[in-house]
Amino acid sequence: MTAPLDLELISLTKRYGDALAVDAISHGFKSGVYACLLGPSGCGKSSTLRMIAGHEGVSDGAIVLDGREVTHLPPAKRGTAMMFQNYALFPHLSVRDNVAFSLRMAGIDRATRHKRANEMLELVEMSAMAERKPDQLSGGQQQRVALARALITRPQVLLLDEPLSALDPFLRIRMRSELKRLQRELGITFIHVTHGQDEALALADEIIVMNNAKIEQAGSARDIFNKPKTAFVARFLGGHNVLKLPQGQIALRNDAIQVTAQGAGRMDGRVIGVEYQGAHVTLTALVAGDQEATALVPDHQFIETPKDLGEVIGLTWDDQNAHLVSA
Repeated sequence: MTAPLDLELISLTKRYGDALAVDAISHGFKSGVYACLLGPSGCGKSSTLRMIAGHEGVSDGAIVLDGREVTHLPPAKRGTAMMFQNYALFPHLSVRDNVAFSLRMAGIDRATRHKRANEMLELVEMSAMAERKPDQLSGGQQQRVALARALITRPQVLLLDEPLSALDPFLRIRMRSELKRLQRELGITFIHVTHGQDEALALADEIIVMNNAKIEQAGSARDIFNKPKTAFVARFLGGHNVLKLPQGQIALRNDAIQVTAQGAGRMDGRVIGVEYQGAHVTLTALVAGDQEATALVPDHQFIETPKDLGEVIGLTWDDQNAHLVSA
């Protein structure tokens, strides 16, 4: 039995004048999934998120949430909540009052909204900071407050627009696990916009790769990474070679290529890059057709048989690891 759809996009389209930002995309999000909209800047992912939130008008198509069309409803009537990239906290309000703000706007009494705000602050482990102002918090703490504020309305779908981009790399990794923990505890659908491949792979049950205003490929993180359908998806995710061969164009993971002696593999190449990465060495070679191929060589193996710039090497792989991709 398949999980019910929480949110469905039907031929969703967004135009800004003559420019097409989102081109008739259709997709169903299952209930309780952590989904990432992944793609380069300008691909349409943020416009899609803002349309779901109700912060952008829909040019064509429909948005259906839990069987109810919400395409033209205001944000507060949709059952969604959005966490913005810059957190947008009110500097003059305490942490508790920031979290409770939407309940205040809804006319809920002070005692009730503070009780709910305290529950949310406990959920994001920020109870001790309830009386502080936003400028007394670190970036990670501000993010937790913004999350609590978005969650206090008990949304069916939480929308996150590049929520980790303002954090330093160490904190970004820590907050990834926090987001995943919260999503699992709450059991609600998270839709997270990012251009970071590592972020999407670490967080998502489902990745929707967007390019040029369309959905290029959607599926589980494992399927997207192991079986990219197009050259764009393979290249954008990283960790893949895209090679044009006589039998077609293939995607091949970097760790699926083995380095052999010249003439002993499927193709020869001249080494043009050697990078030490700790557990492995990244070896890049120029091969036939003026193409680049990258292989990950285990550190101990590279020490035993080192390769130098300009050296000609052989490259080989198992057919089961090569996937035909479209242009």
